[in-house]
Amino acid sequence: MARSTRTGSALSNSSVHSGSQDMDESDALLPSYAELERKKKDEEGSQCIAARHVLAIMAFLGFVNVYCLRVDLSVALVAMVNSSSSSSNSSKSTDCPAPGKDNSTSPAKVGEFDWDETTQGYILGAFFYGYIVTQVPGGWLASKFGGKNLFGYGVLCTSVLTLITPVAARYSVYLLIAVRVLEGLGEGVTFPAMHAMWGSWAPVWERSKLAAFTYAGAQLGTVISMPVSGLLCDSDFGGGWPSAFYVFGSLGCVWFVAWMFLVHNTPAEHPRISTSEREYIESSVGKREHIKTPWLQILTCPALWGISLAHFTNNWCYYTLLTCLPAYMSNILRFNLKENGLLSAMPYAVCFLTQNTSGVLADFLRGRGYLSTGNARKLFTSIGLLSPAIFLIVVNYVGCDHVLAVLFLTLSVGLQGCIMGGYNINHLDIAPKFAGVLMGITNSLGTIPGFMGPAVVGYLTNNNQTRGQWQIVFYITAGMCFVGAIGYDLLAKGEEMHWSRLPHKEQEIIVPERTRTPVTRSGRPVSIGSVNVNSSDTDLLVPPPENNL
Repeated sequence: MARSTRTGSALSNSSVHSGSQDMDESDALLPSYAELERKKKDEEGSQCIAARHVLAIMAFLGFVNVYCLRVDLSVALVAMVNSSSSSSNSSKSTDCPAPGKDNSTSPAKVGEFDWDETTQGYILGAFFYGYIVTQVPGGWLASKFGGKNLFGYGVLCTSVLTLITPVAARYSVYLLIAVRVLEGLGEGVTFPAMHAMWGSWAPVWERSKLAAFTYAGAQLGTVISMPVSGLLCDSDFGGGWPSAFYVFGSLGCVWFVAWMFLVHNTPAEHPRISTSEREYIESSVGKREHIKTPWLQILTCPALWGISLAHFTNNWCYYTLLTCLPAYMSNILRFNLKENGLLSAMPYAVCFLTQNTSGVLADFLRGRGYLSTGNARKLFTSIGLLSPAIFLIVVNYVGCDHVLAVLFLTLSVGLQGCIMGGYNINHLDIAPKFAGVLMGITNSLGTIPGFMGPAVVGYLTNNNQTRGQWQIVFYITAGMCFVGAIGYDLLAKGEEMHWSRLPHKEQEIIVPERTRTPVTRSGRPVSIGSVNVNSSDTDLLVPPPENNL
């Protein structure tokens, strides 16, 4: 399938052919896959670990910390609350026996807080009230000044606040809620900041896999946090449940020091990057340029609202299960605290694998020409939304079969990872220069389910912990996923939007020897050599098919 070059990248002077008509316009703006592969091989031989890979590893570890700090409360809350008191008047389900035992669970520690399900829902959702506030400002600041400091200090802020969470909880539930809101403010900048950094660091044909690996740290953080928090809460270390906050808060502070030393905003600012790697990245994504943010065009872009809808509905499913799955495991399936943490983490282990797999596969399908960028994003978004919806509905029909319930919940959460090859990277496709801003907008809307989801669960299950009430929760969540998949497929695009590109009327194209002759979609060839071409033509440059691949 035909590939193309961005203005200023190398173009061929061999025979001219027109591109395929069904090719994404985005592909007509991307550098040649074969050309970038040659440059990639050149730079790979010049250093042990590429600078962009160091960034990916550090960002990955950063998101591990981010989600350890976010998720520990979901498990710790089970140990913090005096369930015998808060549920004394509830119609707790007796349909399901404890696995492998009689109709009673093993003895557990008595929690010290008398909080009902509604209060617990407010506590779990408080984080997202702060998280939503810093999304758009975080994306704008990262696009303007770079994401390194924003990401680093955001994680540090949350880590310090996590360390004081036990003190806040014992002082007042209102202070605990306030601390969680402040934690959300700190973490709210992380995803927009990282998206902005990948806008400067991720070569076009590596976008999906680099971003997928980075954000998969969130799933590994969940996998680590849930069972470790369960073990810490069930132990006497650090007073039991407070130790979960002390351990993960301390690890976040240690990571911050390494991040500030090893990471830089752009390839041009990196003091240790090789010349070949910097040239390879900049030939793909271009150098960092300061362009006025086109707010009107951004807010009226249908593709952005398609991403927003997918983001909102996916997060409804993700956050509802992330914050409430431990409660379902405890109150309905009746697993004890240690089993609860381990089994609640299993779905996110699968999600970690599917995120990385979908990112690599999406780049392969795009890079080899099997799917256009837009169709690849739609495919993986559909898998990541429709599969969870189906399995959540199936959970309602397996009754008290613990094995099948855990299996289908695991598949439901795990297959959500496919969205990493879909809408979650789409910001970088349609507006790489403003990816941080776009992520801020869509993640702001995607944060609303963070406090609405737990509130709905709390309302439905307050003093009424039954399978029937949880079935309603799962039906609502599945419906959201169906709506998101359909809306995204109708609105999504894969090409870079015209308002994202430089507004120069004249741009110089250098056509070196042994490269292809550029042509416009109308078929008009551009003469070889250094020429000036109107930007309306350069936006539509199409190279001939690459038969050499």
